[in-house]
Amino acid sequence: MSPLEIAGFVLGFLNIILLIRRSVWNFPVAMAMVSCIGVVLVEARLYAEAGLQVFFFIVNAWGWWLWSRAKGADDEVPVRWLSWPARIAWLAATAAGSVALGLTMARYTNAALPMADSAVTGMSIAAQILLSFRRIENWAAWVVIDVVSIVLYVIRDLHLLAVLYAAFLVLSIIGLREWTRAYRGKPA
Repeated sequence: MSPLEIAGFVLGFLNIILLIRRSVWNFPVAMAMVSCIGVVLVEARLYAEAGLQVFFFIVNAWGWWLWSRAKGADDEVPVRWLSWPARIAWLAATAAGSVALGLTMARYTNAALPMADSAVTGMSIAAQILLSFRRIENWAAWVVIDVVSIVLYVIRDLHLLAVLYAAFLVLSIIGLREWTRAYRGKPA
């Protein structure tokens, strides 16, 4: 367990708490978290997920900008659901991208678990973009991602990251509930 894994753990937990509260301050915390975790994942040879951290850094900067423009007087942003056609399109694009990345990683790298790694990566890209657009479905995607990530990290002996993703799983369920309540206009 490295100091960067510990820092990523602490920052990740704080990030999700801020997300549940719909605070724009989740983004700078997330940018610090993904910087730490990216190095840890390269060392574990989970290259797709390590590259994903670069994507997360960039999309968190973009999300910070989007949310800063959308926030209300109380520093919270409004949220909403996708339409059914949009959900189907997101699922199809995510599946296709994940499979393509997995096949590429299996053929051209020494990735430890290319298909599982790529599935988490593809789903995470979709979920992060949905989060930036403040769509509630991002939380359902994170629940699936968290479950797969826990297994992946245990297999690769990244136990602190597995614990972090177990906490993310609980917090993602809470986030789904809270954002659904916010959409309905009910108090948290």
